[in-house]
Amino acid sequence: MSETAGGAQVVATGNGAVAAPTTELHVDGLRVAVEGKPILDGVDLRVPVGEVHVLMGPNGSGKSTLAYSLMGHPKYQVTGGSASFDGQDLLALTPDRRAQLGLFLSFQNPIAIPGVTTVNFLRAALRAQGRELPAREFIARLGDEMSSLRMDASFRGRYINDGFSGGEKKRAEILQLAMLEPRLAILDEPDSGLDVDALRIVAEGVLRVMERSEGRMGVLLITHYYRILENLTPDRVHIMHQGKIVDSGGPELAHVIEREGYDPYITAISPAGPEVSRR
Repeated sequence: MSETAGGAQVVATGNGAVAAPTTELHVDGLRVAVEGKPILDGVDLRVPVGEVHVLMGPNGSGKSTLAYSLMGHPKYQVTGGSASFDGQDLLALTPDRRAQLGLFLSFQNPIAIPGVTTVNFLRAALRAQGRELPAREFIARLGDEMSSLRMDASFRGRYINDGFSGGEKKRAEILQLAMLEPRLAILDEPDSGLDVDALRIVAEGVLRVMERSEGRMGVLLITHYYRILENLTPDRVHIMHQGKIVDSGGPELAHVIEREGYDPYITAISPAGPEVSRR
């Protein structure tokens, strides 16, 4: 038997004992508008910590809107529904409080921050979360992570994303992920614009952080393409169209999309039509 406690699921065992609650992202009927235009139309989604969930869909389906809304971007107005993580109402929290709770967002198009070096940015981010490391330990760990991502040591002194190539920006985002070790990583198209080698480095970086977390981090990966999943196998795949999740399944669903594209969803689902399901 399952019950809820503070928004998190708990399971009553046969002998009456209660198992530990499952920490998860819990989205119910989320509706979001941008400048008065509805974008999300009732999103329902569960992402348990310890799992990799992939969100796919055609352009304009609302994937990035969901990511920004979960992190509290002020441009995105929540008009209905709910979103919680670890039993806490995300919609009641400011973006910095969501980050302190353990949420992390890597941007599809990271912006440059002239004047702020990578090393100072990461130290400030850890300090803001109450996890500041001694200087020597911080530098050693940063060096290890940069080496794993094949980033030159000079990146430590470079301004965040200032003059970075597309591949360098993506690796810098994964470096932040590795150093901050969040409980829920929302990765918005970390594969866009990458060649085969850079894609493998990014995917392996995400997988390395996931394995190191020993089940304490969940991932919501937004992508258009199957190729990143050749190096990062998901637990679940979700398809978004017209502002809602219209299909969910196992890793095989990504193979279907690779083979057939999104046309079956676009042609089969009208605004008032039935949803396709391979659950």
